[in-house]
Amino acid sequence: MKLIAMHHVQLAAPKGSEPQLREFYSGFLGLTEVPKPEELAKRGGAWFRGDGVEVHLGIEEDFRPARKAHPAFLVDELPEGEVDLLFPGYRRVYVTDPVGNRIELLQVV
Repeated sequence: MKLIAMHHVQLAAPKGSEPQLREFYSGFLGLTEVPKPEELAKRGGAWFRGDGVEVHLGIEEDFRPARKAHPAFLVDELPEGEVDLLFPGYRRVYVTDPVGNRIELLQVV
């Protein structure tokens, strides 16, 4: 077996947070919401897709945001800043989604 790509990243979210998730993942990150399969849509949450990126947000009853574990997305442009010494050749910034999950944004310099 050989890994060929990552299909999606799954993050958790609290019940009723879908409107805020749409605003962040579609509005801020520019991803497109994609319909969930009918059986999964009953559970709530939302799925988003962009070029080579897919993020699934599932509803979790005992939700706690991911503050350490996180997806890292490559972006075409970040505000000017220093090159990251831990990741030479990149600028990076951490943001949080509306429910507190940590998101890393990286720009190649």
